[in-house]
Amino acid sequence: MHSPFQELKTAFLVGSYRSSEMKGLCEEYLTELERLCDTYGLKTVEKIACPIRTVEAATYLGKGKIEELAQSAQDQAVDVVIFDDEITPQQQRNLEAIFKRAVIDRTELILEVFAQRAQSREARLQIELARVRYQLPRLRRLWTHLGRQTAGGKGFTKGEGEQQIELDRRMLRRRIDRLKEELNEVIANREIQRSARLRSKIPTFAIVGYTNAGKSTLLRSLTKADVLVEDKLFATLDTTTRKFVLPNRQEILLIDTVGFIRKIPHMLVAAFKSTLEEAMFTDILLHLIDVSHPMAEQQAEESIAVLKELGALNRPIITVLNKIDRCQDLRIVQKMRIKYPKTVQISSLTRAGFEELLELMTKEISALRKVVKVKIPQSHYALISQLMRDGRVLETSYEGNDVLLHVEIPHFLTHRVEPFLL
Repeated sequence: MHSPFQELKTAFLVGSYRSSEMKGLCEEYLTELERLCDTYGLKTVEKIACPIRTVEAATYLGKGKIEELAQSAQDQAVDVVIFDDEITPQQQRNLEAIFKRAVIDRTELILEVFAQRAQSREARLQIELARVRYQLPRLRRLWTHLGRQTAGGKGFTKGEGEQQIELDRRMLRRRIDRLKEELNEVIANREIQRSARLRSKIPTFAIVGYTNAGKSTLLRSLTKADVLVEDKLFATLDTTTRKFVLPNRQEILLIDTVGFIRKIPHMLVAAFKSTLEEAMFTDILLHLIDVSHPMAEQQAEESIAVLKELGALNRPIITVLNKIDRCQDLRIVQKMRIKYPKTVQISSLTRAGFEELLELMTKEISALRKVVKVKIPQSHYALISQLMRDGRVLETSYEGNDVLLHVEIPHFLTHRVEPFLL
């Protein structure tokens, strides 16, 4: 899908905070927004953090402040004004009329970044679906030039703009339906691939964490794989899986996942859920945290919140404190070690701490499987066959209508056998 923002070169960033204590945080978020602009190819001309008491329904910020910002944007001849907070379609229309240039919010910028960087068919479909859904309530904005046409003037007659909006709306709804169908096919194929991976019984690790935490660098350093590594937000949007052999000769699969970010658009969380769900179907999570980042704590919390939303927090998690060679404040390392169990410090770039990391990964794999004795009625045949399929049966005997099994089982079956433990 063609982007209306491809010609834009310069950006003016606007953030807001409700109290003086929040100003520093607002400025940090604007720095992150600037990095998103950089990833997209926009040069940030100015970043402004504005105090706000209440959100104005029409223009988000108060009239005086908006006029002041509009003058500044005009003086610097910027191409686009970007709000760090989400603005409504109505606010967007009103702001564009005042600023006399394109006005977007963080959500729209993230959508554009994702659209620009997606490689796989699934990622491209997911993003296009999210963009079309985002455009639907904003159609009127694309047709505001029709409002300036008079009934007696050249071009359009009165009401034609409204008719065109309705036609476009129908067209977008049909596009949404088609994209959903295509996506379901792609997801079905991935389900087949995932099932084959689960049947292989090779332990899998998903590398998760905030965007630009160093996930792709870690994957490349461990596996020497040809994986894209860039110092940009969302360098990786597609799931990459690579095989790796631990020092004890245990084969594992490593899965690189899309990075998390603060205020990720809800429609993108939904769109990318199927990609992020790879984290739910792995044995162990490697949660990477960039401890050199000034907002490392908030980024870690944001990642945990996304994992919670995905229902993946019941998986064993190794917390990997990355970029330790660049960390200026070692107190943050101590805080992380207290807050998160099973913590290891590394540098993906220099490979420092890799021995400890691999040792901890080996230890976690051995904890994945446990040996149990169970007594299961033959009427629960589905469970018995699952234990035989996914576990390693050491001994079998029978007692009346019950099957007695001495079996080594994977971690994910523990809750299923609990009622039958001897």
